Amino acid sequence: QVQLVESGGGLVQAGGSLKLACAASGSIASMNVMGWYRQAPGKQRELVATGTDGGVRNYADPVKGRFTISRHNAPITVYLQMNSLKPEDTAVYYCYYRPLVGVNPRDYWGKGTLVTVSS
Repeated sequence: QVQLVESGGGLVQAGGSLKLACAASGSIASMNVMGWYRQAPGKQRELVATGTDGGVRNYADPVKGRFTISRHNAPITVYLQMNSLKPEDTAVYYCYYRPLVGVNPRDYWGKGTLVTVSS
C-alpha cells in the first residue's frame, strides 16, 4: 500500500503562484511515476503533470510554461510549482502515484487539495 498526503493549496489572485507538495509513504516501487491531476467543478479529472523517477516529465498543454513538476527522493515527495495562475486553474488537485514494475500495478490517489484562483 502507498499513502499520499498533499499540502499547499489555497486561495490566490490571478497571476500569483502556489506550490503544492505530496509526500508518499509505504511500499514505493523502485520505478514509478508520480504527478498531479485536477478536477474542476462539473468537469472530469484531468492530467496536469507527471514525472517518473527516471526524469521523464509530461505536462498538459494548458499548463506548459507555467507549471513545473519536481521530485525529491528522500523522503519521496513530488512538487508542483504553479506560476501565472489563472481562474481556470481553480480545481481540486490530486496527487497521483503508479508503480512501473510489479504484477498488476494500480493507481494511488491522494485526498486532494483545493486551489482557488480569484480574478
